[in-house]
Amino acid sequence: MISEDSNDGICRFEELHHLLFELLMKTDGRTTDMLEALVGEKVKVEVILQRQIESADAIGFPGLTGEPYYVRESILISELSGCVVSHNIVLVCAAHVPRKMFEALALKQEGIGKTIIAHGLPTSRKLIDYGWREQTAINDLFQQPLELKFSTSVTRVPFKQYAIYFESEPGIYLLEYFNPDIVSLRLGQAPQVDQPDGA
Repeated sequence: MISEDSNDGICRFEELHHLLFELLMKTDGRTTDMLEALVGEKVKVEVILQRQIESADAIGFPGLTGEPYYVRESILISELSGCVVSHNIVLVCAAHVPRKMFEALALKQEGIGKTIIAHGLPTSRKLIDYGWREQTAINDLFQQPLELKFSTSVTRVPFKQYAIYFESEPGIYLLEYFNPDIVSLRLGQAPQVDQPDGA
C-alpha cells in the first residue's frame, strides 16, 4: 500500500521533472550547459552521420537560403555513465555560417555550442517549436521517421527546435530530442514519469 506521504513525494517529483524540462526546452541559451547540470557530469558529442544534401531534399524549409546544405545527426553522451542524454538533427546552411565554424563542424569533434564559444562567435537564437512528442511521431527536421538512440518507458519525449543566427540569416537549424529519464536517473528514481496531455 502506498502511503499519502509517498503519493505526495511522487507528485512533487513529477512537478520538478516537468519544470526542469520546461526550462530546458524554453531556454535560448546553450542547451549543453543545462544537460550537463541535469546529469551532473560532462557530455560529449558522437556524430552518427554528416552529409551534404541537395536543395530539393531540404523540404519543409520554405525560402531556405545559404547553399550548400549539410545534415548532421548526433547524440550527446554523458562521459562517465555513458547515458545518451539527447539525439540531435542539424541542418547547416554553409553560406550563412562563418568559415571557421563550418570547418570545426566538419571535424565532427565538438558540439555546436562549444564550437561557437571556442571561436568567440556572436550569435542569436530563435525558438521555433518545443513540447512533448509521442514516440510514434518522432521525426527529423524533414518530417521523416527517426529512431532515437535512447530508450525510455515514457510514451512522450521532450523536444526543442530552434535556429542559430550568425548575422541576419539563420545558419543552423537544430532539432533536439531529450532523454526524459535523465532527471530520474540523476536522482536515483525509477524512470516512470509521463507528462499530462497538453504539456
